[in-house]
This record gives sequence, structure tokens and C-alpha cells, in this order.
Amino acid sequence: MEIWPGAPYPLGATYDGAGVNFAVFSEVADRVELCLVGDDGDETRIELTEVDAFVWHCYLPGIQPGQLYGYRVHGPFDPDAGHRCDPTKLLLDPYAKAIEGQIENDQAIFSYDFTDPGRRNELDSLGKTMLSVVINPFFDWGHDRPPRHEYHDSVIYEAHVKGLTMTHPEVPEEIRGTYAAIAHPAIIEHLQGLGITAIELLPVHQFVQDTTLQDQGLSNYWGYNTIGFLAPHNGYASGGRGQQVTEFKTMVKALHEADIEVILDVVYNHTAEGNHLGPTLAFRGLDNASYYRLVDDEKSHYYDTTGTGNSLLMRSPHVLQLIMDSLRYWVTEMHVDGFRFDLAATLARQFHEVDKLSAFFDLIQQDPVISQAKLIAEPWDIGDGGYQVGNFPPLWTEWNGKYRDTVRDYWRGEGATLGEFASRLTGSSDLYEHSGRRPFASINFVIAHDGFTLRDLVSYNEKHNEANGEDNRDGESHNRSWNCGVEGPTDDPEVLTLRARQQRNLLATLLLSQGVPMLAHGDELGRTQGGNNNVYCQDNEIAWVDWDLDLPGRQLLEFTRAVVALRRDHPVFRRRRFFAGRADHGGESERRDIEWFRPDSGHMGEAEWGDSNAGAMMVFLNGQAIDEPDERGRRLVDDDFLLLFNAWHEPVDFVLPGSAYGDSWECCVDTAAEVVDDAEHGAGAALTLSGRSVVVLRHRRSAPVPTPGTSTQT
Repeated sequence: MEIWPGAPYPLGATYDGAGVNFAVFSEVADRVELCLVGDDGDETRIELTEVDAFVWHCYLPGIQPGQLYGYRVHGPFDPDAGHRCDPTKLLLDPYAKAIEGQIENDQAIFSYDFTDPGRRNELDSLGKTMLSVVINPFFDWGHDRPPRHEYHDSVIYEAHVKGLTMTHPEVPEEIRGTYAAIAHPAIIEHLQGLGITAIELLPVHQFVQDTTLQDQGLSNYWGYNTIGFLAPHNGYASGGRGQQVTEFKTMVKALHEADIEVILDVVYNHTAEGNHLGPTLAFRGLDNASYYRLVDDEKSHYYDTTGTGNSLLMRSPHVLQLIMDSLRYWVTEMHVDGFRFDLAATLARQFHEVDKLSAFFDLIQQDPVISQAKLIAEPWDIGDGGYQVGNFPPLWTEWNGKYRDTVRDYWRGEGATLGEFASRLTGSSDLYEHSGRRPFASINFVIAHDGFTLRDLVSYNEKHNEANGEDNRDGESHNRSWNCGVEGPTDDPEVLTLRARQQRNLLATLLLSQGVPMLAHGDELGRTQGGNNNVYCQDNEIAWVDWDLDLPGRQLLEFTRAVVALRRDHPVFRRRRFFAGRADHGGESERRDIEWFRPDSGHMGEAEWGDSNAGAMMVFLNGQAIDEPDERGRRLVDDDFLLLFNAWHEPVDFVLPGSAYGDSWECCVDTAAEVVDDAEHGAGAALTLSGRSVVVLRHRRSAPVPTPGTSTQT
């Protein structure tokens, strides 16, 4: 075999049509061997003799896509000093663009003896571990263009590749649970009909099936256990040996053709190698101290702010390079449109504290590619000072955990939430305006993958996670849920009616709030997990979306579509700027773009905002006072709207404002009605809201309203 020197960049295995350049970083290594693995499992070892800036490299002419490979690193094995090199372990390439197989729960993948953790284990891991794959990078993207929806026009749909598609009757069985299934017309038509603009996929970076879950007959369903930051997860592909790359690209291309953006949930805060008792799969054996944050005075242990056993070392230039190279790869080569960063507070820990001026944020800010992608932070981790909602830099948007908690509390009747509910409804200016950000910095959600589904939120007071095998100890115990009177399934028609209404209340609130709404897959269908609020290990019908819809499921879907369309058609619900006035709602807006009323049509005052028993109010949104241009420079003019909220359990009488606000109002949303009454209501008219309901009234104006893709207003 010919061995040429090759080049230290790009890192990874790069096929150029004639051969492959291999390059891998290790500062601590004494020797590095590239190992080519044949279909029969035989291994050919090639010692890398070229080293530049701690990058070991070579070029092998004639090597083709599909070649399996790994690395063996010879160097110090001294855990007390932070070093864990182990040449008996075949290591994955951190820059592998595809990975074959899964690990086996076998002693061979661990560098210590199970019976005596202080003793070295030198069993060879070949045959028990995963292998890197050389891929063919060439793909016909045709005329693919990113949809580039503005944030304020966005409706995000959080989904799991497998969970969304596994039971859909129109998706062929052989591709269910794969990237190809997401690209199937049946799934795309559902997304289009719902009106979403972006699908946010739970982790699709190659992840590892935890050995502890394997022992229990369970699996890592969610995928927050990454080992390959440039490789699409092979378990979501209908083919192997690198075909997952082509299949992923084909999915993105199909979604873009449907005008749907692709956002990836990415896990750069830790890896699947776990704590000091975890397996040696890649980073640990390559250069443990360069990749991981170690405890300062006990380097055999890992400093963990993620709850997974380890955290990546965010002040290491090699970690930062890996993350940035990965992000750029997914944008430039895989054509994704944005990222949601899991436990993003850990990424801001350059040392121990969370620092929004950290090197990670600086690199993102100046990068001409990544800075233009959608960037969504999960703004917390489990370390000290880890809850950072509202504190990320201006380029970022954030999952707004305060929005989730406040809206849940309001609709379950928790006291003293009216003022905060108003803040969340109007874009959370108290959290984001001080840093120069806009309402769309708030990614609003009531439900995400982690926790109850929407239906379960209104059906259970307690979690029911027995299937997870941890005696119901796992998962969040404080869910801010309410079962509407009966725990779990029931035939009581009154309870079922209330639960259906509460789901509509939560959806209407979410979709008509300022900011960017995020739906969780299946919530528009009434999906249940049977009260399990932590299905991370349930790759089965508990977690999968059930597409066999009953009448309530079909009705909920139609309601969700209608409210998404109302948001899309009216810019007053998706403003790019905050309302005038104070974040605490004191006084009236000088532009009268928003006004707050008591049910009797008097203006809300300090007493009303401070009343812990208050649960009803009315909000006026002035369609002529948007006072901002759209992306084409047109001044937006919209209809006026009144949003009437009643979280009280009994009906409440409302009086509509006087004619200065509109002489005639028509109902377009009533969460308590099976059929919306289209009768008109005059100024000052009395209107009774059912207990726990939302009504949206519309005052039509004569001026046309520009909507995305039109040019009716100049």
C-alpha cells in the first residue's frame, strides 16, 4: 500500500476522488496508528509518521468511500494525571462523517477491569465497538435554497425522526423511522397543512446506546449521547456504510422544496463516554485532558455540569475547533438552517462560571457562516449559576422556560400569575429588551420532548414513569400540570370536555403570543405517553406519535391549523418589535399599540395586576399601530384584535370597549365552542366567557394586510 504524507487539514477522512486524506489530533500521543478494517473484520495498521501541530496525518491513494477505519493511540495511561491513552481500544475519528454499527456491552470497550476498577483491562475492542466510515461527499443538490423564514414569521415543530414516522399508515413500513420517512410526502403534507416553517429534529448526530439501558432491554431513544459530531445517526437510515449521509441530504432537500427549514438539536456540552467509569470510544483515548473538563485537584474525575458524567473543555482550542468545524459542516455540506444547543450554559463555561463573553460566543459571533444560521439556546445546565434565561448574547434566541412555567400556572389556576402571564404573552421584554433583542428572542413553548405531552399535561397530576425501570424516581416531579379532576384515562364526559378545552387554551395562548412558538410533535393530534414524562429510553409506542386519530384528535388538529393560520395572516401577532410602554404594564402605551382591560372594560391598574385571585382580562391589539416595516420596507397595517382570557373555573361576563376601539367585532376563536359563532358584537356589548376559555375577536379594517410572499401594500 502506498502511503503519502498527506495534509494536517481538514481533519477527518477526506475523499477527493482518487484517495483519502486522514488527519487526527492528539497532543499527548507518542504514536498513532490508522487502522483500516475489512469486511471480514481483519485490520491493517498504518503508523502515522507525519505530525504537524499535533495533527497526525497521511494520504492513501486508491481508498474508496465505504472504507471502515479507526485509530489506535499509544501514549500515557495515567488517570491521576488526566491521561487515558489505550492502544487496545480502536477509536472513532472525532471528525468521522459516518459511523457504522453500535457498541456492545462488553468488557473490551472499557479500559479498566469490572472486578477491580483500579486495574488496567487490555482486551481489544475491535469487533465490540463502532467504526468510522469514509464517505463520498458528492451530492446533487440541484436548485436547493434555504427557505430563510424570518424569526418572527416562524412556527417551529420539535420532532423525533423515528417517533414522528413509525406508525404513519401512508409511510412504507421499510422506511418508517428514518430520514427517508421524514421526506415522505405524507409527513411533509402534514407539516405544510399545519403551517409550520421549521422542523427541529431531536439529536441526529451519531449517538451511543448506553450499556446500562441495553442491560435493561431499553435504549437511548432521545439521542442526547453524542459520539460523532459530524455523522448523521446511522439508526435513522434505511441503508448503511455511509448511505445515511445521502439519505439525510435527500431529506433536507425535500423539506426545503416544501419551504420548511431544518433545525438540529445539537449536544456539544458532553459526549457518550461518560464519567471515569465510562467506555473508551474516541476522545478519551485520543487526548483525554485536551477534550474534557477535569476536576482540578483530582484529574482522574470529570467536572460535570450536564448530569451525564462529563463536560467538554470549552477553553480548549481543539474543542472549540471541533464544534465550529461541525457547525459549519452541517450548514455548508448538509444544508441545515439552524441549531438548538442542548444545555447551552455549559458551552458558556470557559472556566467554571457561565460567561456570555466566553470564547465560544466570540467564535460564533464572528463566523460568517454560523452567525447567519438560526441559533437557539437551551439556556441552562445543572451547574452553579446554570439557569441563564434572558442572559445570552444578542445574536441568540432562547427556549423561554419562564414562558412555559407561567402559561402552565395560569391555566391550572395558580394564583398571582396574571402580571407575569401578560409579560410572557407580549414577548418577555423584561428578559430580552435590556440586551437589545427583539420579541423573537423568546422561543415560546408549553411542551417539549422532555416532560408531559400536551394531552398528558391536562390529564395527570403525577408522573407515571414505571416503564423506565427506576421505580418512578426519574423525571421531573413538579410539572405544573392538572388532571382536570381525574388522574389518567376516564370516560367522564365533563372531564374530557374540560381537558379538550384546556388543550385548546394552551395552544391558542402559545400561537398568539409575541415571540416564536414551538409545538411538540403530536400535540396537535392529542398524543399521550400515558403519563410518562421522561420517555428518553422508550423507543416504542409509548413515545411514538399515534396517527390513528379519533374524533377529538381530528378536531384538535383542525383547531391548531386554524390558529396557526390566524397567526400567519396577521402581523399583529408576530411583531418584530416590543410594544411601547413598560415591561411591568404600568400606564398605557403611548402609541396605543396595546391596552389592557378588566372584564368590565376598565383599564387594568396596579391593584388588578397585583390581585392574586385575578384570572380574567382583555387585551387590545391595535392593527394600525404596528409602526414597523416588513422585510420589504412596507408599513404593516392589520386588523384590530381583542383577546379575552378567563382562567377562572366559572363563566365571567365581559364588556367590550367603546367605539373608539372598534364599532363591530367578530369572533374568530372560541376555545369553549365546538363551532365558532360568527355573529358580530358591537362596541360596549356584553359577552359571557365560559369558565377556562379564550375568545379572540376581530375588528376588520379596510386597509389590506401584506402577508409573506405578497406585495399588496406599498
